[in-house]
Amino acid sequence: QLQLVESGGGLVQPGGSLRLSCAASGFTLDYYAIGWFRQAPGKEREGVSCISSSGSSTKYADSVKGRFTISRDYTKNTVYLQMNSLKPEDTAVYYCAATNFWIIGGLLIPESRYDYWGQGTQVTVSS
Repeated sequence: QLQLVESGGGLVQPGGSLRLSCAASGFTLDYYAIGWFRQAPGKEREGVSCISSSGSSTKYADSVKGRFTISRDYTKNTVYLQMNSLKPEDTAVYYCAATNFWIIGGLLIPESRYDYWGQGTQVTVSS
């Protein structure tokens, strides 16, 4: 069974850091682009970042540029989202997703193009 599992969420104070992990079971992530999304209470899910299958290209939403970093470890079949300088508005459930699709340029991959999704991990930024 193809499955993505997120981990690393939790409660952190404003200005703090968290690293989210997206691990795959049942398949290798090597040939997939991976995206991170988030959904805050009462809001639509939004794209945060994505990384190409080769790892050579990364993209970020304007709201997280300079604070979040996406990376991947092929030996661990895992993609990471390092989140620094966290703000209360970063509070959301964070999801990872996998796709064979990619867009050249600065646009994030649309949510509809992703084939596999994780169950999400809660990130709460509060003092």
